[in-house]
Amino acid sequence: MNPDSALVALSASLNGEGPAVEILPGTTNNEYLVSLVAEADVEGLEEIAAVVRTSGSTGTPKRTALSVEALASSSMATAEYLGFEGQWLLALPLHYVAGLSVLSRSLYAGTRPWAMDLDRSFDAAGFNEAASALTDRKRLVSLVPTQLQRLLTDPDGETLSTLKRFDAILLGGARAPRSVLEAAARHSLNIHLTYGSSETSGGCVYDAKPLPGVEVKAVDGRIWLGGPTIASGYLGDPELTAKHFSVDGEGTRWYRTDDLGGYEDGVLTVGGRADDVIVTGGVKVSASRIQQVIESLPGVGSVMVLPVAHEQWGQQVGAALSGTADPESVREAVRSALGAAAVPRRILQLPALPLLPNGKFDRMALGALLAAAPE
Repeated sequence: MNPDSALVALSASLNGEGPAVEILPGTTNNEYLVSLVAEADVEGLEEIAAVVRTSGSTGTPKRTALSVEALASSSMATAEYLGFEGQWLLALPLHYVAGLSVLSRSLYAGTRPWAMDLDRSFDAAGFNEAASALTDRKRLVSLVPTQLQRLLTDPDGETLSTLKRFDAILLGGARAPRSVLEAAARHSLNIHLTYGSSETSGGCVYDAKPLPGVEVKAVDGRIWLGGPTIASGYLGDPELTAKHFSVDGEGTRWYRTDDLGGYEDGVLTVGGRADDVIVTGGVKVSASRIQQVIESLPGVGSVMVLPVAHEQWGQQVGAALSGTADPESVREAVRSALGAAAVPRRILQLPALPLLPNGKFDRMALGALLAAAPE
């Protein structure tokens, strides 16, 4: 994948020399379309540099408008937090915010990113090959947990050497399993856990702490993120924009996330999605807590816990997982830790969980598979 055409278009947009850019997927993972956004689409919004679509993991993707200020602030805050700038390895699709952020950060740092071949399945060989082309003294990469998990599963010396050569490995897009973080710590990798979304120009909280200029608050258990990195809204959807975006009396722009959590003493705790609660037979159970219990079991790889509609109980707990764990041991572990109501009634074991192009689990596909699985 050659990101040069996207870099040129985004550079023009950020410099006020061209229209806003929207990068769309092509026919293969290595292809993409650089679309110039019509002025009518961003009418009423100031200095929009890029439009990026949300992952659509739970529904229809939204077109999120990111201003020059938002992308510039995100890039500068990242560099300030890390204490350096450098050359990026592009290991994620350009049409999602994580890939777009690599381009914007590279432009502001004055470095040229090197892109992986994304048409092949992500593996250590491809990662090592792409990383070997980096020439800057300081090196950075953004990965999702599934990618790092693959790299740290029986890694050879070359893979560990490549990973250790990165001065920062930003890990986001989903909660990383404990086993992956423990493996990263054993090998002394420079991991930074990131939290953010398309609506925040990518990660805006690193290692549970907001980046410089970013504000965080919890309102009735819901996480709100504020500051200059926040998007201007959703194109063509003023109702949804009004629901999620607002400006307070001091002029700070806020984004109301779909996540629950708390913020105390400058540290953010993310508890799961607002729709994380599964109500089965009138009893509320937490999908994220069930997932954490299952992830801690030996022989378990990736896990996703979702509600499955049920005529009698309203919802049932469904769990899709990879690995070799025995389903009955999974049920017993959840029963022991969280009670009978939290026990998955449907367990689907797969060689690998289906992913979206940005590396997140495909919740809609998994939901359909669990609905068809036997009780």
